[in-house]
Amino acid sequence: MAKLLDKQRYKCALGAMQSVQAIERALPILHSGPGCAQKLSEQIGSSGYFSPNIFPCTSINEKDVVFGGVKKLNSTIEKSLKVIDADMYVVLTGCIPEIVGDDSGEVVSRFNEEEKPVLYVPTAGFKGNNYKGHEQVVDSIIDQFLEKSEEKEAGLVNIWADVPYQDLFWLGNLRELENLVRELGLKPNTIFGYKRGIENIKKIPKAQFNLLVSPWVGLSNVKKMERKLGIPYLHLKTLPIGATETSKFLREVGEFAGVSKEKIESVIKENEDYYYYLIERYADLFLENRVINKQFSVIADAQYSLGITKFLVNDIGLIPAKQFVVDDTPKKYRKEIEEEFKNLNYGIKAEASFETDGYLIHEEIKKHDYHGYPLILGGYYEKELTEDLKGNFLNISWPVQDKVVFDSSYVGYRGGIKLLEDIYTVAVQRFN
Repeated sequence: MAKLLDKQRYKCALGAMQSVQAIERALPILHSGPGCAQKLSEQIGSSGYFSPNIFPCTSINEKDVVFGGVKKLNSTIEKSLKVIDADMYVVLTGCIPEIVGDDSGEVVSRFNEEEKPVLYVPTAGFKGNNYKGHEQVVDSIIDQFLEKSEEKEAGLVNIWADVPYQDLFWLGNLRELENLVRELGLKPNTIFGYKRGIENIKKIPKAQFNLLVSPWVGLSNVKKMERKLGIPYLHLKTLPIGATETSKFLREVGEFAGVSKEKIESVIKENEDYYYYLIERYADLFLENRVINKQFSVIADAQYSLGITKFLVNDIGLIPAKQFVVDDTPKKYRKEIEEEFKNLNYGIKAEASFETDGYLIHEEIKKHDYHGYPLILGGYYEKELTEDLKGNFLNISWPVQDKVVFDSSYVGYRGGIKLLEDIYTVAVQRFN
């Protein structure tokens, strides 16, 4: 039976155009109906080298549904190569061409001899959401562009995290993960963001290992690279926010990479000393404030729901109410993620609900007794709900409509401090 979803938190697979857009000088070419790019665009911070409003698109119509759109796709790719100066061209397909049976992969293969790579990604909306579409983009790079390298660069680490633009903090988070890896004496390699792009993509096969920091997004990618390119991987399910998880992150990455224990502990001590110095400065605010209750709920994708829950429990001593994972996590990953929510300090366990219907989420929050002012960290959909509950709201997940983020981050020691600043800024404003 068909199910209606209220306040859905993700887009269709074609939204993976934003993952392509996050690769500097990579151009999405859409084989879809007109308007898809603009409808799927985040609208905030998703321009750059190319705007979603000017992506090349076949703009297929009723005639193409009857007679096929492969000629139009061929022409659109040809003209894009002539007119637009890019380093990589990535063809993404919408629902219509895949329903009518266009062989888009065959059309793209005609351009294999071009000077610049032209890749094909099947991203019909009925195949999944933009989290899966993101994985398909990375898969296309692995399958159609990369080749196994016998040459390995000592200390080179490919870093993979969550989905660009879907996560408003993606750029800052990646840069901070790079900084943490660099502090261990390793050489981070990422492909998304400023001055990364095609040259960093070419380095992928030479890496010592892949580092995946994500509950589930990207796991199929690093497994494929292990099989095809011979690159081992380290999978860390929790986004490191604050001292507890960041120190754990450094120990696990350092040990996997063969970094000396003395080096690892030295890096941790230097960072923790400053982190706790900052925490101590505001200890009275954390302990004595009467406007943030001990109980909280996070409504976000698996990455933030898990990472923020661990931070608020392990570092700040708050108590988790039910936590909501809204990215339509594939069922095969859910049990392991549920176990992570139970792996908290002080014997505390959090209940996680994998729910995509915003109405049902809001009804559960309304029914729960937070024993005071609730702290709700979620999408902008939760703002009005939290106001009705006289609670404290922080917009940390999609959709984000009350802030502009350039390269801020919630990752690492600094990211934990930034998240505390944001939470308690909301709290102190209630005094005014």
